[in-house]
Amino acid sequence: MPPIMRQVFRFFNKFFMVPMFQLGFGPFFGNPFTGYIMVMKVKGRKTGKVRLAPVNYAIHKGYVYCISGGRTTSDWFRNLLADPEIDLMLPSGSIHARVEEATDSDQKLIITRQILKNAGFAGFFEGYNPFTITDAELAQKIEDLPLLRFHPLGLGSGPSDAGGWAWIWTFVVTIILILLLLR
Repeated sequence: MPPIMRQVFRFFNKFFMVPMFQLGFGPFFGNPFTGYIMVMKVKGRKTGKVRLAPVNYAIHKGYVYCISGGRTTSDWFRNLLADPEIDLMLPSGSIHARVEEATDSDQKLIITRQILKNAGFAGFFEGYNPFTITDAELAQKIEDLPLLRFHPLGLGSGPSDAGGWAWIWTFVVTIILILLLLR
């Protein structure tokens, strides 16, 4: 992906996508064109602070998968290696999971292709069409691309739980409705 596009995505994710998930609007943003996104709550390996990282994902046989587009240099990838237990905010709800790198080459090919398809237009920024590239070409292109498998362990904290932001819009809507009723 070109560096300028990386910066655009970083800005968009930080100031739009993450707040939308924190407010509980995640389900409204997943579609085949813009992609299907989850937000990972990753603990910093140096600071211990929780960082929110939106990524494209796929669900396959009871596991959630994502890839690290920044390969092994991505901060969130290195943070996950240091602390593999994580909360994932999926559009349909939050789960607590343990992550591992999936290394089976056949499975990696199938699931990575699905994640790239699920990424919508962003799936084309790797420089190829995930719908038409051959298996042999794709296997070569994703050789150094880490595929992460999340094993669900239980429920995670989501936008409507303590610490989430869904209360903001529900509070505002409630106040507006009360004011309208009092008119």
